[in-house]
Amino acid sequence: MDRGLLAAGLGVSRRSFLEGLGGVGGSSLLLAGMSALGFGIASAQAAPPVLSGGGGKKVAVLGAGVAGLTAAYELSRAGYDVTVIEARDFAGGRCQTARKGFKLTELGGETQVCDFDDGNYINHGPWRIPYHHQSTLHYTKEFNIPLEVFVNDNDASYLMFGRGTGPLAGKPIRKGHVAADIRGGAAEILAKSIKQGALDQQMTAEDREQFLAYVVQEGYLTKDLAYKGTEGRGFDLPPGPLMNPGPGKPSTPNSFTDVLHSGAWRTLASVSSWEQQRTMFQPVGGMDRIAKGFEGAIGQLIKYSTQVKSLKQNPKGVEIAFVDGDGKAGTLKADYCICTIPLSVLRQLDVQVSKPFKEAIGAVSYALVGKIGLQMKRRFWEEDHHIYGGHVYFDDPEINSMTLPSTGFQGRKGVLLGYYNFGAQAAKVSALSPAERRALAGRAGDRVFPGYSDNIDSAFSASWHLIEHNLGGWAQWSDEARASAYPILCEPDGRLYLAGEHMSYMTGWQAGGIESAWQQIAKLHARAHAA
Repeated sequence: MDRGLLAAGLGVSRRSFLEGLGGVGGSSLLLAGMSALGFGIASAQAAPPVLSGGGGKKVAVLGAGVAGLTAAYELSRAGYDVTVIEARDFAGGRCQTARKGFKLTELGGETQVCDFDDGNYINHGPWRIPYHHQSTLHYTKEFNIPLEVFVNDNDASYLMFGRGTGPLAGKPIRKGHVAADIRGGAAEILAKSIKQGALDQQMTAEDREQFLAYVVQEGYLTKDLAYKGTEGRGFDLPPGPLMNPGPGKPSTPNSFTDVLHSGAWRTLASVSSWEQQRTMFQPVGGMDRIAKGFEGAIGQLIKYSTQVKSLKQNPKGVEIAFVDGDGKAGTLKADYCICTIPLSVLRQLDVQVSKPFKEAIGAVSYALVGKIGLQMKRRFWEEDHHIYGGHVYFDDPEINSMTLPSTGFQGRKGVLLGYYNFGAQAAKVSALSPAERRALAGRAGDRVFPGYSDNIDSAFSASWHLIEHNLGGWAQWSDEARASAYPILCEPDGRLYLAGEHMSYMTGWQAGGIESAWQQIAKLHARAHAA
């Protein structure tokens, strides 16, 4: 995902300010400062703009994803006459949840009908909410959508790195073991180097003493500066109430060299980014509950199963030509239009805009992304391996990661995410039939959990670049396009405003779509009142 900031975008004074923040308060204060300066690291707004006095002005909203729903909801509350046109027969856009009866036909593919048991589901679109995406959380609260914790990191889960070397390569290793051993081994080397005078020229004696104390604590080192494992790593023989096992026997650490050469340590940074915390949120019952909340409030404004064919505009308004679900052609006239259709789809439509605007629409690419949900006959990861949520990481890019459910703990069955692939590997896997994708995921799972493939009850897969009304998972802006095309699209072209995750620095997140809608409806409202 392209969520980076252009270093060139920081002026000297702002750069100095941010460096000062980092020096005083570390990364947390630095990130907060960047957000305050509008660089899109976290949610820029926690609440929608205050609008009033729409005066019945007509607004056409194209697309009933979270951005379109947000725009329609807020504008209609302010007194605007809003109509939403949605190509699908349900709201949510890419915010989808597959459960029993859900249908999906990819371009050139066969129709899949989800046949999970009642109550089971997979969020094959958005599936996590960071705590700082206050805009998304605003609407879960607004519509009384209960949340639960999404376990985004779990020391008990496994790492499977078959491309490494040494005795640990190709074997499932507990993430907590890798984290403890690589940290302990590195700390031992650093501590002994400090003792041998490696930092005498760089640090004062007092600083070295404090730093050494930190390294000893961080690496669980003994008094002789050796890493010999730690209780937090687990036990070879668990403690118990009797003399045997009694206090138990702490687990035996892997050698630093073995862990280093396995390559498994590469996953330890997976939750160190601003967007990835160890615990996140998910709506109880599926991510589509957010769309359902909007539908409950403004569902009557949405024309479902209706495809936009063209958009014409003049100084006084817009006219959208469409075809409804019965194949009947029609037109919708409005004073303004907010279009949330992904740019990958919009550039294929007949849209009357200026030449620079049209060129800017074509300047962004979209991510190739694939997921598969697997309903398992029993929750063997909990029963046999004592893993409750979290990810199993692979160095196989066709799989990339497997995710164990953070809901339904200790139930009978469960749905896990069998793979989450990107780019060229997502394209490769998407060429397979649904049955072949299931088999691929099964073979990967067997490497970690014996009998995994035999436990698969049913499967449902989605390749976002092959889904008609999206043609990609999320926008991927190049630095050049961010600098040239993005500013053009952030402003209206005539009476057309664009919104969606692609119109933010939070591409791939619902918060990006919501906040882009907030910004555009504020602009539209100011313009309508000025007129």
